Amino acid sequence: MEHSRGIDIGKLRAWWSHRQWLDRPHPGASAAEVLAATGWARSVGGAAPYLGLFARAGLGRAAVDTAVAALEVHELPSARGCTYLLPAADFALGLAVGAAAPEGELTAAAKHLEVGRDEVEQLCLAIERVLADGGTLDPTTIREAVGDAVRPLGEAGRKRGLSTTLPLALGLLQSRGRIRRVPVNGRLDQQRYGYAGWDQPVTGDAVDLARRYFSWAGPATLGHFRWFSGFSAATARRAVAEAGPVPVEPGSDLLLLPELAEEFAEFTPPTEPHYTLLAGIDGIHLLHRELPRLLDPADAARPLPAGRAGRTFGAEADPQTHLVLDRGRIVGLWEYDTERGEIVHQSFVPPDDALRAAVARTEAFVRDELGDARGFSLDSPKSRAPKIAALRESAAARRRAG
Repeated sequence: MEHSRGIDIGKLRAWWSHRQWLDRPHPGASAAEVLAATGWARSVGGAAPYLGLFARAGLGRAAVDTAVAALEVHELPSARGCTYLLPAADFALGLAVGAAAPEGELTAAAKHLEVGRDEVEQLCLAIERVLADGGTLDPTTIREAVGDAVRPLGEAGRKRGLSTTLPLALGLLQSRGRIRRVPVNGRLDQQRYGYAGWDQPVTGDAVDLARRYFSWAGPATLGHFRWFSGFSAATARRAVAEAGPVPVEPGSDLLLLPELAEEFAEFTPPTEPHYTLLAGIDGIHLLHRELPRLLDPADAARPLPAGRAGRTFGAEADPQTHLVLDRGRIVGLWEYDTERGEIVHQSFVPPDDALRAAVARTEAFVRDELGDARGFSLDSPKSRAPKIAALRESAAARRRAG
């Protein structure tokens, strides 16, 4: 990792793990407290939020689902227009920094599909009237209720992923805090939703996001922040300048908030391993999205499980499997086998009792509370079967080698 020249990579990894609450359990912390301290959790219809909250605070699915139902945390379109699980204190900011995405979709629809803003704004008003009684309605019911206010977009729309104007209006209303998307069964790892009326303020700016980001992810570079935020280069530079992070050492492009500088300087990496099993899109990776920084070179050169010939783990933008971490270093890969009800994992380090206990603990959580550990909405036991077979064979080969 070029950014770490002169800084011990082991210390950096351990510090990132420490700031992400992955160096020790935090029992008693709520889902909102975890997300406020460690960052918004990417949500793509998979198990990532549950796995992350379980690893950091031992939170079971029922506790997380209760927090979602109580609006202590919520899935919202936020940075880059992507869906994250946010604490209530950040709802307004998350919506504000994600507002450009639905506006961009409307601009594209106007250009390519001849959809006018007035048409979509009228549809927004119709949707709000339908949801005014406080109920939660699925998209089909909303479409039927607003009638001709929704317009089919024909073959041209289908080619662009828009069969009607309804998604454009729903996206705008979500970004404005006028409606919210509600999981129909209360679960974050299944993508069936209804919509309910809301009255959520939308406030905050790029500087607010930069301050939060560098508290979660620092030391990090301007480039890392640009990736996370989706801001233009000019906006990102201005936000970082006003947020005030400073180089972690003279000449470094790794930046850290001044109030954390002394703590980082005095920080000593733990000597004992502490293993955690996380989703591939957990914040320990995705806040920076620079996978090699968490990998030893020999591990970066490993082939992808069931990947095409020549593809190596460290060359990927994102992991293609779930991760085992120890003090900020990726030390293994894993997937969940629903047929056998077990975790299958490949270890980069000699397994010890602590690793076996971490695997067993997460395996019981997935089996008893989640039923599966999907990486994303379209993941399935069938689609991941080749990876599971490759991981199982790798583990067997290691045992044979002694």
